[in-house]
Amino acid sequence: MTGRRGSADVMPEAVAGIVSRTLAAVVDLLVVLVLMGAAFLAVAGVRFLVSPIAFRWPSPNWTQSVTVSGLLAIAYLTVGWAIAGRSYGAAVLGLRVRSARGAQPGWVRAGLRAVLCVVFPLGLAWAVVSRRRRSLQDLVVGTVVVYDWDPRDGHVSPPGGVPGGAEPVHRRLTRVEEEPP
Repeated sequence: MTGRRGSADVMPEAVAGIVSRTLAAVVDLLVVLVLMGAAFLAVAGVRFLVSPIAFRWPSPNWTQSVTVSGLLAIAYLTVGWAIAGRSYGAAVLGLRVRSARGAQPGWVRAGLRAVLCVVFPLGLAWAVVSRRRRSLQDLVVGTVVVYDWDPRDGHVSPPGGVPGGAEPVHRRLTRVEEEPP
């Protein structure tokens, strides 16, 4: 990594920080809650169609709700990261998940990262103390979250640009150095 503007490697300033990553996670949580509501209504609708006279609203217990919401969150994050490198929350905040070498994370890496993020969300806090702003999930799976403002996607750089004055990652992302041991 040379650190010069326009180099082939990602400059440290292009790696997303804790605030934007946390805001993206909050947006993703809201999406999962909407998906939970849709799943609840779907179950209620099927129950009504099967037996309209004896219909009662579903009343899932706490364990069922946590299990279903966890599985929905894992599926949602895995699909988003594997196909586009971003979830809806990341798209809103102009972030993208990449492998440490700059490629799409792929299905296995995205799935493992999603499981780790859902089971241990506090691992994101490691990005505060990490020199490369990587969460524990990023370190385990070999990913990095970078700023990726693409005007073609309707994104524009925030006022003042990306922290450190880094240029948009989508134009120059090829590799990110590994976190030192």
